[in-house]
Amino acid sequence: MKAIVFAYHDIGVTGLQALERNGYEIAAVFTHADDPGEAIWFASVAEYAAGRNIPVYAPEDVNHPLWVERIRAMGADVFFSFYYRKLLSQKLLALPKVAAFNLHGSLLPRFRGRAPINWALVEGETETGVTLHHMTSKPDRGDIVGQRAFAILDEDDARSLMRKANSAAVELLDELLPKIEAGTAPRVPQDQSKASYYGGRKPADGKIDWTRSATEVRNLVRAVTRPYPGAFTHSGGRKVMIWEAAVVPGRADAAPGTVLGVDPLIVSCGDQALRVDFGQVEGGVHLGGVQLASDLNFVAGMQLGETKSRARVEHKKSILILGINGFIGRALSERLLQGGRFEVHGMD
Repeated sequence: MKAIVFAYHDIGVTGLQALERNGYEIAAVFTHADDPGEAIWFASVAEYAAGRNIPVYAPEDVNHPLWVERIRAMGADVFFSFYYRKLLSQKLLALPKVAAFNLHGSLLPRFRGRAPINWALVEGETETGVTLHHMTSKPDRGDIVGQRAFAILDEDDARSLMRKANSAAVELLDELLPKIEAGTAPRVPQDQSKASYYGGRKPADGKIDWTRSATEVRNLVRAVTRPYPGAFTHSGGRKVMIWEAAVVPGRADAAPGTVLGVDPLIVSCGDQALRVDFGQVEGGVHLGGVQLASDLNFVAGMQLGETKSRARVEHKKSILILGINGFIGRALSERLLQGGRFEVHGMD
């Protein structure tokens, strides 16, 4: 059976390997050029395919009419999408002779959309999985071919869950690919009443809201910890990343974001508190929580989190002008006061 594959990331390579293992002919691979602004910690689909003499393409718009015609000419029986980041148009989806399938990183219909592994952690789920489903022009809504579930343990983070998803994908594809080729694969409509949809995540989404419970804050930390951009807070004008943390008892009288102790580093949340085990100042190095608190001169009772009033005070500098009533002194005073960034004092 001739396949065209749209793929990226580790699971993209896993999907290609599964197709080869199950005797599929791979006519071409469509992938993405790596984003220079993204940390590339995963396997390269392009390198894998090129190493096996499979034609590789990375068009900016795979749905462009010229690419639709080129793909039509390849005469594929089936399409597979393995963590490809763009939706395929209805014109493309109509091309394969058998069907078009997508592997999604959740137990559909829950967690449709982008970054399902990260979102499952943010939401405090205890189970997720992978789903192979028919592709439609709307994301993650097609009939389900099969699923494989796995547990989310308390010690899991996004990277460990990606490894679990990869392993589950191997099992699922080895089970279903022979059935697809034989024409005996199941096809079960999704229960739309149970659907949930989540959008993509940006680095700014890692900002910690200390009014949330400590469990929710920790879920965010483990959802976006390395190799992702990380959960962060502010101390003065400094951005502080938190890479690993644990929930500990808090103090009912402490406002959210209050430093309760520095050895270990403990911060009050809306409910309970967070022990910061590892973190770093943006642009700095990875540190244990105790050294992080020491290097930042944290003391019990201080407040973490960015506020507008604090930002204004931190950026305002005091200037003393001698001869302030002279021509130059007056002109300089007016100039400095215009921007609101300086506190001007003078002596005649």
